[in-house]
Amino acid sequence: NQDIQSTFENFKTNEIISYIDYFSKSNLFNYHIYSYPYRWTCYDDITNNFPGGLFQCVREISLRDERPFEHEFFLRIAQSFPFIEKLCLNNHEPQQNPNLQSLIIKYPHLTELDLVKTHENYVEQFLNN
Repeated sequence: NQDIQSTFENFKTNEIISYIDYFSKSNLFNYHIYSYPYRWTCYDDITNNFPGGLFQCVREISLRDERPFEHEFFLRIAQSFPFIEKLCLNNHEPQQNPNLQSLIIKYPHLTELDLVKTHENYVEQFLNN
């Protein structure tokens, strides 16, 4: 991770954020490298390793992981993407703490939600909120 960031040392005005995910079931790696502040309107393949931050320009996100997304993750997503309009979720693993679903997380600008490739826990998470 430090080696990757050092290749961008000439980018003086922006911070460089990078993180790596390993998906053991599929034996794949996923790399995220971007400058911060992030100016794009889409952010794809967010995983549990997402470091957070404030992404005011982003309107569309996709969440994907082989490990379950817990309530705290969705809270971090709502705080990091305050203007999200479209959310696509891909996770077949059930939540470990589904009892926390009763705690409401608000997505005030959300108009489109894709839960086709998800475990039923996540459907309940969003329908209850």
